[in-house]
Amino acid sequence: MILREEREVPEPPRREIFRYLGYRGTEPDENVRETAERCVRELKEVCGPRSVSALFPLSREDDVLAFAGMRVHSRSLWKNLEGCSRVVLFAATLGLGPDRLIQRAAVRRPSEMLVYQAAAAAMIEEVCDQVNREWEERVRREGAFLHPRFSPGYGDFALEHQREFLQAIDAARGAGITLTESCLMVPSKSVSAVIGVVSDTGRND
Repeated sequence: MILREEREVPEPPRREIFRYLGYRGTEPDENVRETAERCVRELKEVCGPRSVSALFPLSREDDVLAFAGMRVHSRSLWKNLEGCSRVVLFAATLGLGPDRLIQRAAVRRPSEMLVYQAAAAAMIEEVCDQVNREWEERVRREGAFLHPRFSPGYGDFALEHQREFLQAIDAARGAGITLTESCLMVPSKSVSAVIGVVSDTGRND
């Protein structure tokens, strides 16, 4: 069963916004802080967070991972899913509103475009964390646990798998997420990921 859910507009941690902006070990000045607050307010007015997710069985055939009709050859994903018998596939998005806001800023206020980008990145991560927590609660009731989420395009998990990945969870209809020819997601502030599910007896720790 595919879960299609509208999400609450996220409140991004300001420290994450500043981290995306490159502030590591230093504090942004008052002007940057004020700009970030305004950008967050404007993004919250236009974003429409949604997610789709579903649980699938996982099998291993030689050095290939098989799930949701996909066959994936990836050492990094193989290692991430060690001990798992199922996977959650999910995709989440902020919708097209942030893309339009960022595009307008690129023309009218290019110096602020990076702040919009950083704030939107922090916001979509908050949505992903919410999806993660909800699945963690679901599987915990049956004595299972989640591995860290892992996205197409990371390590040697080829980005080309994105197309069949999103088809498996009907992300276009459920969340309005489509792909460009180069397998980049539209809206751009979207994330997809695999989360391994392992039973308590299958844990390695």
